[in-house]
Amino acid sequence: MVDALKLLALFLALVYLPSSDAFRYRKFRSPYNPKLRNALPSEFSYKTMYMTQNVDHFGFDNTQTYQQRYLVSNQFWNDDGGPIFFYTGNEGDIAWFCNNTGFMWDTAPEFKALLVFAEHRYYGESLPYGKDSYANNTMLNYLTAEQAMADFAELIKFIKQTVPGAAKSQVITMGGSYGGMLSAWMRLKYPNLVLGSLAASAPIWQFEGLAPCGSFYEVVQRTFQTGSQQCVDNIAYSWGAMTSLWPGDLQFLGETFKLCKPIEDKYALSDLLDWLVEVLGNIAMVDYPYPASFLEPLPAWPAKEFCKHLSEPLKDKALIAAVAEGVKMYFNYTGQASCINMSEEATGNLGDQGWGYQACTEMVMPMCSNNTNMFYNIDWDFSSYAATCKYEHGVMPRENWISLNYWGKDIKAASNIIFSNGLLDPWSGGGVLESLSPSLVAIQIPSGAHHLDLRGKNPGDPADVIAARQQEKNIMKNWLYGPGR
Repeated sequence: MVDALKLLALFLALVYLPSSDAFRYRKFRSPYNPKLRNALPSEFSYKTMYMTQNVDHFGFDNTQTYQQRYLVSNQFWNDDGGPIFFYTGNEGDIAWFCNNTGFMWDTAPEFKALLVFAEHRYYGESLPYGKDSYANNTMLNYLTAEQAMADFAELIKFIKQTVPGAAKSQVITMGGSYGGMLSAWMRLKYPNLVLGSLAASAPIWQFEGLAPCGSFYEVVQRTFQTGSQQCVDNIAYSWGAMTSLWPGDLQFLGETFKLCKPIEDKYALSDLLDWLVEVLGNIAMVDYPYPASFLEPLPAWPAKEFCKHLSEPLKDKALIAAVAEGVKMYFNYTGQASCINMSEEATGNLGDQGWGYQACTEMVMPMCSNNTNMFYNIDWDFSSYAATCKYEHGVMPRENWISLNYWGKDIKAASNIIFSNGLLDPWSGGGVLESLSPSLVAIQIPSGAHHLDLRGKNPGDPADVIAARQQEKNIMKNWLYGPGR
């Protein structure tokens, strides 16, 4: 356990390590890497389609339209009543999510289902104003969950009206993470179109007043404790070790972490600490039991792999070097990178811009680290958060809009939603972990990370995720065909 004096010293070091501008609070970015396509197995195929959508579904002045991309596979479909499995797209290129959602492909033959993967507006190719979609807030004004779900609803209606045989097909939405939130909310908002929803790793309660702000980092700490408690203690000490190098020895940090850009001042040091917090969260998110390339190419159980470098008590530069080795595992496991670029712009991912805007408008998810000893103290301060949003995006967030619009915790009137959560996944802290009714079913996967159950079957799958997938299929059969099927 980290002693109190060390924590106090670290706290004082961080207090007097000011950020790069007066309004800076936290970076907002999407973790998804568009360079990792993870191609589908050759036996699966889909067609790329486009539908004309209104830019604004809720007003009557803007009559502009755009082309929404969606992917369709009918290779397993029974067009005489087979269901439609509809993926509610996330903050990224839909082909990327299609290729990482093997559960739908594995399950479609059994259900004889039509597969549809719908791209979220403002991501991938579905850009309402083309290359100008991110030019200013007038163009970005239509990037909301409500508008995206209206796109999905219009697309479902269009498919049922125009695809021969689809009129009788029941629709089950599926999604993971933000896509899982949208999947659940589609059942709340459009029960006339959606029979049921699978919401995997969907933190629908990661909002003001619904979940503790420290839940995310508490789960990150628990996931790294699967490596060892010594690993967690070393990480906790490392923040103080790094800040102690300012102002005289910052060059060591850039060289040791093998960064493309050196750490030259206190602002860059502050950015480095923020970045490392994010890296640790991402490792916990993708702590899969087999090698995978979801965010980055990684070995099995990457949290434990990271902790191999921190299994003994370390301090000072030796401790920093060990943490750097873990970071290199995350960013350069294949050994192909000559240096590590910690800039969010390095991926060129529109998901960074889009999710940053969404996080500064309606997706306000309070996060703090006050109840862990693995991280330095990160307070949640909505006023600072809002000031950052105004400074970086020119908008002011609506702190309580999601809770009001999507029923908060009072969702018992809803039905036919599966909430699955891997307990290694930091987002599980904002998820629905206990069943709320016979038809609002929570499935906990103790050895699961971020929507592991939506990934394709793998010989390395633990028994609990195999059981979770079977339970999900049994529930969907009950929705479609009635009890006993």
